[in-house]
Amino acid sequence: MGALDYILLVPSLAISLALVVPLTGILVRFRANYTPRGLALDSEGSAVPHTGPVVNSYFGMFRRVWQIEGLAGLYKGLMPTFLAAFTISLVILTFMDTSSPRHGQYRAPAAGLLGSLFYSISMMIFSLPITIITYRAITTPHKLPYFQPAKSLRVLLTPTERRRPWIIYTTPGLFLSQCLHVAYVTLCLAPLHRLLVPIHEEGVSYPQLSPVKLGIYFVVVIFSAGILTPLEVMSTRLAIQRNQASAEYNSVSQEIEGDAEDVPEFAGAEEDVIGLRTEAEPYTGLLDCGKTIINEEGFRALYRAWWITLLGGLVSALA
Repeated sequence: MGALDYILLVPSLAISLALVVPLTGILVRFRANYTPRGLALDSEGSAVPHTGPVVNSYFGMFRRVWQIEGLAGLYKGLMPTFLAAFTISLVILTFMDTSSPRHGQYRAPAAGLLGSLFYSISMMIFSLPITIITYRAITTPHKLPYFQPAKSLRVLLTPTERRRPWIIYTTPGLFLSQCLHVAYVTLCLAPLHRLLVPIHEEGVSYPQLSPVKLGIYFVVVIFSAGILTPLEVMSTRLAIQRNQASAEYNSVSQEIEGDAEDVPEFAGAEEDVIGLRTEAEPYTGLLDCGKTIINEEGFRALYRAWWITLLGGLVSALA
């Protein structure tokens, strides 16, 4: 392994994250945005219409972020994303990469279905905390400092989560949704991909790609998008639902008043980019999350940006 690989790691990550972070941030906010269809009740019991932002498309959310928060808003979540990507890339370069022509194209170890499932779930467990922090950094109305992690974590995590950080693994329904996503991709999509769209590797001879098999796999990917998109939407909602000692707090306030007082919001922002569901009545699990989204926001809310999930599957088929 040459030193040049390590030298180029940071600039290569910077270039890729410059493109990926804004697109991911828009996706997270679009799927997290709470838009109930019904009327809410005020303190006097009178029905009042929902007054939060109603954004009906991915590109509509992009325009809203740009108008309210500008360029800085597009790069919310940059630091946790960079740290996670840098750490994983460093581990791969140091321990898993090779000097063969496949350099820079690392794949998970080939260890059979159960081995691949174990590996994928292990990686998910390792990355779950940073995923939660990243999603919350994207959806918070506060302008978090890039180089003051302690101050940022005081905003993103409740005192309960800071005292007992392992509690984020018990966030109702989140671990299950992630496991189901990993299991479907590993046990269903991956074997079908190897069967219908073989991966070409050095020294391995595969039969010529069949247009019929490729078409069948595209149908599988379309069907899979219908399964994976709701899981991704629910995972987003559950990841930003913070664990409180008491349920009588909403999703942007703190258990201890003052944690976010010295963290400014975006200048000139008279309203938040997205609306967040109150945590006074949190989702109690994965099924409850799905049922509540359908009852409050409609079935279509579970399929926000479905085409991005579909596009990712199609791109992977041709990779």
